[in-house]
Amino acid sequence: MLESFRYNDGCVIARSAEAKGLGIGMGAPYYQVREQMRRQGVVARSSNYTLYADISNRVMRVMAEMLPGIEVYSIDEAWGDMTGFADPAELGRSIRNRLAHEIGMPVGVGISTTKTLAKLANWAAKKWKATGGVLDLTDPIRQEKLLRLAPVSEVWGVGHRSAAKLAALKISTAWELAQFDIGTLRKTFGVTMERTSRELRGVSCIGFNEGPPPKEAICSSKMFGARQTELQPIREALAAYVARAAEKLRAQNSLCSTIQVGLQTQLADRNGPRFADAITLALPSPTDDTREILAVAQRGLGQIYRPGYPFSKCSILLMNLSQRGELTPDLFAPKPRHGAARLMAVIDQINRREGRGTVRIGRVPATPVWAMRREMLSQRYTTRWDEIIGVRG
Repeated sequence: MLESFRYNDGCVIARSAEAKGLGIGMGAPYYQVREQMRRQGVVARSSNYTLYADISNRVMRVMAEMLPGIEVYSIDEAWGDMTGFADPAELGRSIRNRLAHEIGMPVGVGISTTKTLAKLANWAAKKWKATGGVLDLTDPIRQEKLLRLAPVSEVWGVGHRSAAKLAALKISTAWELAQFDIGTLRKTFGVTMERTSRELRGVSCIGFNEGPPPKEAICSSKMFGARQTELQPIREALAAYVARAAEKLRAQNSLCSTIQVGLQTQLADRNGPRFADAITLALPSPTDDTREILAVAQRGLGQIYRPGYPFSKCSILLMNLSQRGELTPDLFAPKPRHGAARLMAVIDQINRREGRGTVRIGRVPATPVWAMRREMLSQRYTTRWDEIIGVRG
């Protein structure tokens, strides 16, 4: 049985290796590949973010128990500090086995002296079954062997556009990128590509717990599950999106000074009425308080809403971000609500532990009419009692 996941039941956003081999393309509209998937036995599932987040948290907790330090990179990836361990590969196998036994989650483990090399080792560990899912790439000889085999497009930080530009310089493998002139790379691509090349040479340029820089803007937006003509459900959706954006804002310890609210119909529908508008508004003072941001956002939505149009999407964009403490407060700006920081921290903590949306804005209903379509949702068996897996004797 193969699986292909889809967002809002509209397009393919993730594929198993088998589904890829059958030619099911990333981003393909579901209605175009539905019959092909049926013929070939591909099982489609709607996006299940609650389940993904819970499994991710369980994986990270196990890693934190087995390593002196971890740095969570994304929902399905983390760095682990193996400094001082005599046999890192054996530790990697122990982590992998425990995750498989306790959580049922298969993972790949890449080990090396720099983050970029470790990422490449992880790619190889998943690609070649002979590694057993764990590859120790700390030995320089093994490093060179893999670098000569790995396409440059598989190097962390090298996207499709960068890979095309590197190909014009006759750089097609990770080894060729590592050996290329540093000055030329910096002049052509900037300091990030230079740092990547140095990391491939074994020179650590990205420290542990040195994650990506704070985002300069944060956006939260989704297509509605069904088009909305009334203002009330759109206000509900905007409230949910603002809450999510503010959560991301607090996670990077930033404050927001300006927001942009957007609203649009399905612009690709040439037969129906089309409308799109956005409004940019300044906040009274920099804040990360969901309530303060939402109050201004709802005012902006009221200004751009037009009755009668079948709207398919709204969005909130947080802009003009600053790190907490780096700006001098305006003496004439309204003071933050008493206890706002503590309240937001408690809400974020509860939602991380119990699942996103456990504590939510009162305007957002439990089962909104605008929610994205997920008619083929798999069970949220780790977070909901009514969906837990049952075993019959």
